[in-house]
Amino acid sequence: MSNKTKPSTAQVARGATQDQGEKFERHAEQFLLSQGLTLAARNYWCKLGEIDLIMYSGQTLVFVEVRYRRHGYFGGAAASVTLAKQQKLRRAALCYLQAQGLNEAQQPCRFDLIAFEGSELHWLENAF
Repeated sequence: MSNKTKPSTAQVARGATQDQGEKFERHAEQFLLSQGLTLAARNYWCKLGEIDLIMYSGQTLVFVEVRYRRHGYFGGAAASVTLAKQQKLRRAALCYLQAQGLNEAQQPCRFDLIAFEGSELHWLENAF
């Protein structure tokens, strides 16, 4: 008898969701590269949170959140970035800056949002 267990429905759904999330993050990355930004890091993680993409626009460090919603109902992808999520992203960004030996006074920063609604991409620069 094998010790392997069949993955639960939640595990399978989470795997599919992660795959879809990675697909949209790669699409967002390619779009931003085509707009002249350069990649510094992807999927930066610290104990305070995760940042999907970290890029440079000239000398400005850009922390990018990527969101996907099938449609624009209930406010769509942009509305899904709540105040609590924004605060979590800010804390993770500060963690990144510290890890790089930088601070907000030295390094100009902004937070952008790439919001996918269906196949439509919306780029909100300096979203919050």
